[in-house]
Amino acid sequence: MTTRTDTPPTWDERAQLTTFLDYARDTARAKCEGVSAEGARTAPIASSPLMTLCGLISHLRWVEYYWFQVMFLGEEMEGPLAEATDDDPDPEMRTAVDTPLPRLLTEYEEQSARYRRLVSDHDLDTTAKRPLRDGRHVDLRWVLLHLIEETSRHNGHLDVVRELVDGETGA
Repeated sequence: MTTRTDTPPTWDERAQLTTFLDYARDTARAKCEGVSAEGARTAPIASSPLMTLCGLISHLRWVEYYWFQVMFLGEEMEGPLAEATDDDPDPEMRTAVDTPLPRLLTEYEEQSARYRRLVSDHDLDTTAKRPLRDGRHVDLRWVLLHLIEETSRHNGHLDVVRELVDGETGA
């Protein structure tokens, strides 16, 4: 069972931001607990065929990769996001159906641990190596806030998908 808390150990800005991101991550994992392998790959919303628990967890993982490694650190894009096109904008969600949910969750947690270290090693005012489309460079603080928003929004999707798949609510 996933243990979650949204109460930081201290009240400084970094602790609050990282605690809320970890809380959102833990919530995503909690929403997947106990689902069957078939349920994890089921897309219960006909108009959203990629909206599966596997697809959403994969998306969360790759969104963090994009913001931390590609945008913040300036690394070259790799993995399924490098294959995105106008016709297939979310390959990380499409290909996730072939990956067991426990593996996706493990990869997401391992990556989260690496990013916790990355965040602890940088000042919140450190700017990203790559600019946004408009040419501005976000700082690490903005990346954390964006990921809190992104993960929390997709937790709502996970909640709906899970309830439609097997009736499980909460977490």
